[in-house]
Amino acid sequence: MTEATTPDPKISAARSVAFDLLRAVLAKQTPLDEALVAHDGLAKLPERDRGFARTLVATTLRRLGHVDRLIDGCLAQPLPQKASAVRDILRIAATELLILGVAPHAAVDSAVNLVRSRGHEKFAKLANAVLRRLDRESRETIGTLPALDALPDWLAESWRGTYGDETAEAMAAAVQREPTLDISVKQDPDHWAEALGAERLPTGTLRRAIDGRIDALPGFAEGAWWVQDAAAALPARLLGAVSGRTVLDLCAAPGGKTAQLASLGASVIAVDRAPRRVKRMQANLTRLRLAATCVTADAAAWRPPVAADAVLLDAPCSATGTIRRHPDIPWLKGAADIAKLASLQDRLLDAAVAMVKPGGLVVFCTCSLEATEGPERIDALLSRNPDVARVPVEPLEIGGLAELVSSVGDLRSRPDHLPELGGLDGFYACRLIRR
Repeated sequence: MTEATTPDPKISAARSVAFDLLRAVLAKQTPLDEALVAHDGLAKLPERDRGFARTLVATTLRRLGHVDRLIDGCLAQPLPQKASAVRDILRIAATELLILGVAPHAAVDSAVNLVRSRGHEKFAKLANAVLRRLDRESRETIGTLPALDALPDWLAESWRGTYGDETAEAMAAAVQREPTLDISVKQDPDHWAEALGAERLPTGTLRRAIDGRIDALPGFAEGAWWVQDAAAALPARLLGAVSGRTVLDLCAAPGGKTAQLASLGASVIAVDRAPRRVKRMQANLTRLRLAATCVTADAAAWRPPVAADAVLLDAPCSATGTIRRHPDIPWLKGAADIAKLASLQDRLLDAAVAMVKPGGLVVFCTCSLEATEGPERIDALLSRNPDVARVPVEPLEIGGLAELVSSVGDLRSRPDHLPELGGLDGFYACRLIRR
């Protein structure tokens, strides 16, 4: 993406960037993280405006279903496909008005000018009328809409079917909230909690608000810690004492779990198929002053020279558990993607079992809330491989959080867990033993 901020003083540069980013996600199916890196104009904005642009596009994506419903209620007939850019401008402005509480004159005037600047002059009056009506009629309405209505139908239906209406609604409400900054430390967590102004969670993760540049925080340059959601830090703990043991970390990049295992004294072989991601993982390990053998290979086909003591498989998945951090996911994925990923997960699980010694442990995990990418994969594995058995998780292994242990002993965290502490990403993990 090479869109630059416009020099027209009537158009807010930050809003123009936010519009470009939203278009990249919805019209071009570009992941938001990639769009943020690719947009030339974003880096040229003052820091405060950069933050506003990011917040604006992320909030729009988190509440897109709500915003679309209210916009549609103001239209006598749908906008033509050729005016899809106008809808995206309305989405940005409606988010400002109804969710972020931006002054109407700033949000509406900038949106109308942006409509004109993008070649849609004939829709300028319509945009103005829609936004003025939203401002008058929908400020209270948006707070009464079911949280699930903010999500695409495919995902809302999946969550209702898996978790029931009440829990699914709580999950949908949780992913609408701003995420926290979660930190794993190599040692001395009490010291770093104080130095970072962070709270120590029951699981041992440090948590603080996201505020400014991460690399400017104390301890980053020295390699004292790394960013890792509290839920993502749990699967590696299920391998128990790993000091002196050979552990394979499959699909390992960007390396948070590799760093965990290495910091505990494991001899880690970290495997990922993407050279760019492996390079990033190596850079992260270098900053942290931790050692691991990094291998660029397809984990489904690669095999270690000798069987490992343990394997951690963080399989590629839909990542629906990370929506609060990556609000573009619901709009980039669909039910068909999950079916394809499930097939890959099966192949990777079979490979992981083949790589571990008899008596060794395999931990399979995904950052997904979909049953198809979690317990259903384990059920399928156990039905086809009698040499594998489940080893139930004990609450004490995960900070005493019994609500994160399923009825069969698997780990299942959800966004609505630990609400008083800021919630968790959705994660699934199952511990297996090869007999």
